[in-house]
Amino acid sequence: MKQKTISRIAISLLAIVMFIFGLYHFMYPQNLIAYLPGFLPPGNIWVYIPGAAFILAAIAFITNKQVRLAGYLLALLLFIFVVTIHLPNYLNGSSDEYRQISLINLLKDLALAAFALHIAANADN
Repeated sequence: MKQKTISRIAISLLAIVMFIFGLYHFMYPQNLIAYLPGFLPPGNIWVYIPGAAFILAAIAFITNKQVRLAGYLLALLLFIFVVTIHLPNYLNGSSDEYRQISLINLLKDLALAAFALHIAANADN
């Protein structure tokens, strides 16, 4: 298989994952509200905005339009999640299990951000 084909498959897989994450934010916002940092005002808007961002990034990756912008913005959003949600939850977790879940989420979002950066850096548009 050509490298470009493999790359498109990988980008499409990321797009599918991001789309599902985005849908989850809209379908189950109450499940995610508990993870919001305390300095944010309460409200579902803080769950809906990232959900919309995930869906828009997925659309950009699938349609191959504005891929560079979508990749950089997705990476930024995921880095913000790492710093404001996952790292504090890991450092201040009330149990070993909660800290373990936070660490897994931190590493997952870091890896997804790295992939988004790679996509953005190699995008034609």
